[in-house]
Amino acid sequence: MQRVLRSRVMPAGAQPWPTTFFVDGTRGELADPVAIEDPLEIQLAFGEATPTQLAVTLRTPGHDRELAAGLLYAEGIVEDAADLAAVDEVAAGEAPGSRVVARLHTRRGNAAAANPRPFLSTAACGLCGKASVDAVFASGFPTLPAGPRLTLPLLLDLPRRMAPAQELFAATGGIHAAALFAADGEMLLSREDVGRHNAVDKVVGALLLAGRLPAGETILAVSGRIGFEIVQKALRAGIPILAAVGAPSTLALRLAARAGMTVVGFVRDGRCNVYCGAERIVG
Repeated sequence: MQRVLRSRVMPAGAQPWPTTFFVDGTRGELADPVAIEDPLEIQLAFGEATPTQLAVTLRTPGHDRELAAGLLYAEGIVEDAADLAAVDEVAAGEAPGSRVVARLHTRRGNAAAANPRPFLSTAACGLCGKASVDAVFASGFPTLPAGPRLTLPLLLDLPRRMAPAQELFAATGGIHAAALFAADGEMLLSREDVGRHNAVDKVVGALLLAGRLPAGETILAVSGRIGFEIVQKALRAGIPILAAVGAPSTLALRLAARAGMTVVGFVRDGRCNVYCGAERIVG
């Protein structure tokens, strides 16, 4: 019944869908909020050159500039906000979805920027493919700072602190969230998206555009599981502590352990599992 009552709220990022529901044998009709999943084309241009397609990702509309900036940063195509001449949302013409054009001042010397690879990113995965995984391990890792020391009560309270910012999840039940916290538990920013990795890209992109990277004194909390791409994006942003309500994967933990990141899973119901970097958790 709670799901039906919540469905009367229609926030941005959801659209009404005619739905028949059953509760305790009683049939009813309502316009149920469903999370929007639409394509976003990200184009890249150097200087005044004509933009070319870099990626098509499936995402929940909103904060598209941040998503594009975060993806460029995660892929190593930009190193800081100074590399970006502009990140603009433009009309997509007759094509479905939306388009963002990222214009860089010049080609950087690194291989990723000099020869950016086009790729397709779904709502299920961010950085995909064996070649991409191998490249992350081969390129080394940024040095993570000692970072904040997080008390256990504060760690366990992160999901509750995230909840007020999860408006779209509360309405649809089909959305992921990523939230950045200061060491004292203050929520600095949060983003929602149908894709786990998109939510993280939006957080990192917001930090990049604001000139706030690396984020070495922060904690990233995510609402789903911890896959390899989530660790990779947090590591790239210099975030030393990653916490989730869900489970990690072995590949994610391999990367986190080698980089010295703290990874905490199953943060819910007054318990958690610390898989890497337990020295940052006190109490």
